[in-house]
Amino acid sequence: MKKLLLIFAWAGLGIVSCQNQKTESKTDMENPFFTEWKTPFGVPPFDEIKVEHYVPAVKEGIQQQEAEIEAIVANPEEPTFENTILAFDKSGALLQKVNGVFGPLSSANTNDEMQAVARELSPLSTAHHNNISMNAGLFKRIKAIYDQRNELNFDQEQMRVVEKYYEDFVRGGANLAEEDQAKLKEINLQLSDLYLQFGENLLAETNKSFKLVIDREEDLAGLPEDVIAGAAAAAQKTGDSGKWVFTLAKPSWIPFLTFAENRDLREKLYRGYFMRGDNDNENDNKEIIKKIVPLRDQKAKLLGFENFAAYKADVNMAKTPENITSFLMELWEPALKMAKQDVKDMQKIIDREGGKFNLQSWDWWYYSEKLRKEKYDLDEAEVKPYFSLENAKNGIFYVADQLYGLKFVKRDDLPTYNEEAEAYEVQEADGSHLGVLYMDFHPRDGKKVGAWSTSFRPASYVNGERVSRIGSIVMNFTRPAGDAPALLSFDEVSTLFHEFGHALHGLFADGPYDRTAGSVPRDFVELPSQIMENWAAEPEVIKVYAKHYQTGETIPDALLAKLIKAGTFNQGFITGEYVAASLLDMDYHTTKNPEISDVNAFENEALNGIGLIPEFLPRYRSTYFSHIFSGDGYSAGYYVYIWAAVLDSDAFDAFKQSGDIFNKEYAAKFRTLLEKCGSDDGMTIYRNFRGQDPSKEPLLRKRGLI
Repeated sequence: MKKLLLIFAWAGLGIVSCQNQKTESKTDMENPFFTEWKTPFGVPPFDEIKVEHYVPAVKEGIQQQEAEIEAIVANPEEPTFENTILAFDKSGALLQKVNGVFGPLSSANTNDEMQAVARELSPLSTAHHNNISMNAGLFKRIKAIYDQRNELNFDQEQMRVVEKYYEDFVRGGANLAEEDQAKLKEINLQLSDLYLQFGENLLAETNKSFKLVIDREEDLAGLPEDVIAGAAAAAQKTGDSGKWVFTLAKPSWIPFLTFAENRDLREKLYRGYFMRGDNDNENDNKEIIKKIVPLRDQKAKLLGFENFAAYKADVNMAKTPENITSFLMELWEPALKMAKQDVKDMQKIIDREGGKFNLQSWDWWYYSEKLRKEKYDLDEAEVKPYFSLENAKNGIFYVADQLYGLKFVKRDDLPTYNEEAEAYEVQEADGSHLGVLYMDFHPRDGKKVGAWSTSFRPASYVNGERVSRIGSIVMNFTRPAGDAPALLSFDEVSTLFHEFGHALHGLFADGPYDRTAGSVPRDFVELPSQIMENWAAEPEVIKVYAKHYQTGETIPDALLAKLIKAGTFNQGFITGEYVAASLLDMDYHTTKNPEISDVNAFENEALNGIGLIPEFLPRYRSTYFSHIFSGDGYSAGYYVYIWAAVLDSDAFDAFKQSGDIFNKEYAAKFRTLLEKCGSDDGMTIYRNFRGQDPSKEPLLRKRGLI
């Protein structure tokens, strides 16, 4: 269906005024969505937008788009590209404008009132999507153009958008009989409600339902000072002054599991994390999963596919579930072998220290850190002072400048949705405006876990004029503690580079049609982000941004050498936990018995089937696997990160082989890939950049799996 249509999508043509005339009441005039935004660059006036503005604006946006589509269908002229495809592509401007604010804020800045609005809008938005995707008159006109496309002298962009819209409608049920369309509409409505419930439950389980309160200083043994200071600051916020609080936010629980000597507390905190959504309480997600899986299976079968994974893979580069599973197993076997060796090495440390227990999942971080020190003489606490958040930002800006000549100018005059969010104007090398990027770094109540890139307004064209992107990257990084700034682990630095890569993709995307501009297959979409992680780990780049936050000293060569040498350490676990979760995702969406009676039993059977060792868990257990159960995006598609890792490793290898990681020729070609990636098939676009098919060898070599 029309790109970015649903209420939770990443869209918003913020500066486009409403096309249809209507009588405006005083309330309408006070609603910012019904006016043209006079803010710099047309950014959303966050300080003026209130919760009560969303529902009337969405309802009006739906009415406007319904009228626009009715006009397309009622047009007595023969269907043409302009009166059908282009008219549909540019419809729904107000709705996208509202979605472009509500969607991102629902993830980054939500509250009980916003969640109530989401519950009200979800069925409205889903019904609107259903009504468009199964509009017989509109599909008839699109199909007429599609059937004649080879005789109409279309250019490449026109051909692509015609084919994608036709494909969208077929996948949305336009070819189904009326009875089956009714079934599909009901399935879509049920799924949208279940996705919301899953996400709300997980948010509550993560941010509200658990905290580890420590009141004895001896229980802090082993923890670095910045971690202790952060826990004391967290205790102040939770009303536990004088104590130390650890939460289920990754910047809190990962350092605790890595350094805390108290094994019982490590277990308690990790159990709090991996039991989210599985506590048989009001936030339990097992029953929701038991409803989602068969509904997805029914949807796929209605649309003519064997299972939901086949439905999702059909429009991705992988094409079939069998290709995906085969690819994952090629990585699983060497990763598992490496992980088993690490288990033996960590158990030796336990035994040597007199521990009378076998390694468990809550021990992995603690003993892998000991093993890293033993193998590489590398202590994370020694490295973190060089990776302040400000230094890491300097790193991403440096790489963007070296590759593309971009400048990031902080703008304190732009409205923001939260006092912690920062706004930057993005300028080309010649000083011309490219877009706006918001950055939001730290955990808080009302923010979902993880890290992501989103858009308040995508780059597009309106009346032939380019409208620049207003994007955002959102993280959950370690907060400043005491007198120290926010000090990041190298993993967090890599995450910042990753999300920044998504932001660059959105800023560069350039195409005449909303449906295809920047639009790529799901298993291509992580290429622009993951390739940036390669620069983050290059010694030439690290020495630019890794400065000690107190002395300003550049990271010493000896310490940098240790960091680089340890780059393949723990890859059995890192790759293994990810692939295990990806295979679990595929099992849910290829099962021949989707009526699951016991979610935990299903999960255990799937993981035992691939030989997952008990010493670590999949990256996501089912009940907090939000990538696949709190929405449709990565369902039957969590594999895409490592599929794209083949592409990003191969692409970066081109820079490395050239002898210059900032090779201007390759940088220009890669920017073209980002700009024009929606204009053709994903593999075709990649081959245009690389000149050959991607090789798995650079990825396997980078991860130490060969």
